[in-house]
Amino acid sequence: MSRMLLAPGRYVQGVGAIKEIGLHTSRIGTCALVIGGRTALSLCGEDITASCAEKGIPCYLEFFQGVSSAQEISRLSKVAAAHGADIIIALGGGASIDAGKAVSHEMKLPVIIVPTVVSTDAPCSALSVIYSEDGAFERYLFLRKNPDCVLVDTALVANSPAKFLVAGMGDALATFWESDTCFRSGKPNPLTGGALPTLATKALARLCYETLLEYGLQAMLAVERNAVTPAVEAIVEANTLLSGLSSENGGHAGAHSIHNGLTTLKVAGRKLHGEKVAFGVLAQLVLEGRPSCDIREVQNFCSSVGLPLCLEDLDVINPSPEEIRLVAAAAVADGETIHSTWFPVSADMVEAAILTADALGMRYKKALRL
Repeated sequence: MSRMLLAPGRYVQGVGAIKEIGLHTSRIGTCALVIGGRTALSLCGEDITASCAEKGIPCYLEFFQGVSSAQEISRLSKVAAAHGADIIIALGGGASIDAGKAVSHEMKLPVIIVPTVVSTDAPCSALSVIYSEDGAFERYLFLRKNPDCVLVDTALVANSPAKFLVAGMGDALATFWESDTCFRSGKPNPLTGGALPTLATKALARLCYETLLEYGLQAMLAVERNAVTPAVEAIVEANTLLSGLSSENGGHAGAHSIHNGLTTLKVAGRKLHGEKVAFGVLAQLVLEGRPSCDIREVQNFCSSVGLPLCLEDLDVINPSPEEIRLVAAAAVADGETIHSTWFPVSADMVEAAILTADALGMRYKKALRL
């Protein structure tokens, strides 16, 4: 079987990068639909319009309505067609980015991704997550190609709430552990059409993890003060490029499936994707029987930046056995990536792993308070 590495056509990162977007847009389009939430559009809509105008490219701004659902993707596609757009620019967080990528996929148009927060590794991938109108996970949409350009202005990231940067670290945290699971199992990766990972993917996954451990706390503290430092640049790259490439090419496993299971609990819906994924990592490590030193290393990192250590941190307080069972059952549904693990996984096993990870997290927090 062949090996494969998927990647966006171009990756741009730095302070003030948003003012260069006209140059990158002019390479691939002549009329742009810009999709983003109200906050994202207020932050950089004018800069995008001005930069594109310098290259003679009209931009039409359209508010994203909050959920990357089939209905919203259909609505946005109709807006793009009505304006005669031949390129999509999607900005904001993971949901609006996923919707923008899906619109470009449905309409067979190029897309530029502009994350204003780096709360997930969605920007670089050829994948959109589709949710129901009320926010429950429905399915993955596998796209024909990766984005044509990903542009990250680190000044915008530094002026967004630090909780988004931290959530991105939670999503990136899964990258090494999930791809390591996939390397061990040798099972086909549906994200690459079943191709095997390259040596570059393994190196990127390890570098992503090491970057988080080395610079995560520094970057969080800097962004809390709206400052851009080398640590912030490193974590933005880890959350976006390193995690995006190694996650997509290495594959997902238990952490993201457990996240998807957690979306069945309404109380957990208040938490960000990366926060739920971080707890999913801890449960995955338990599920796979990883050494205690690995679990403690991940706990130490999560504690340092404020990522969840237990269900309580996800606002899941004293869950009933039925609720945990519901999460576990959803996590092992047909097609879920938890089945990338090198051994068969059942709902009973996931339920036990969630409860044990929760107990370990509670014990860790109790020890900190002593």
